[in-house]
Amino acid sequence: MAQQTTVTYLDDIDGSKAAETVAFGLDGAHYEIDLSAKNAKNLRKAVAEFVEHARQIKTAGIAGARTTRGAGRKASSAEAKPEKRAGKSELVAIRAWAAENGIEIAARGRISESVKTQYAEAVAAQ
Repeated sequence: MAQQTTVTYLDDIDGSKAAETVAFGLDGAHYEIDLSAKNAKNLRKAVAEFVEHARQIKTAGIAGARTTRGAGRKASSAEAKPEKRAGKSELVAIRAWAAENGIEIAARGRISESVKTQYAEAVAAQ
């Protein structure tokens, strides 16, 4: 007999279906919260100005910080690759997203295509 178990993640704020788990840190503490796409967007919008002016630090131990929820299908890298050169505001957004997700990248300089692709996939999944 076959058996299938389904796990449904719920938004920790309003109880709706969660789209992703967002990790973040404040005052030396690290947090993780399951959020719907709407609430994840609201969180990012709320901290965007602070992230834009903050210095990124390298941290260890925040592996797998963000998991996108979905039907089990990941977008292929060919589908999600950025097609144009990223502007300054997009680079700021990519760096903020990477910091929120425990991906270590330099505060200045080139961002690897791998990180840009991960960012594009995450944005496309929202």
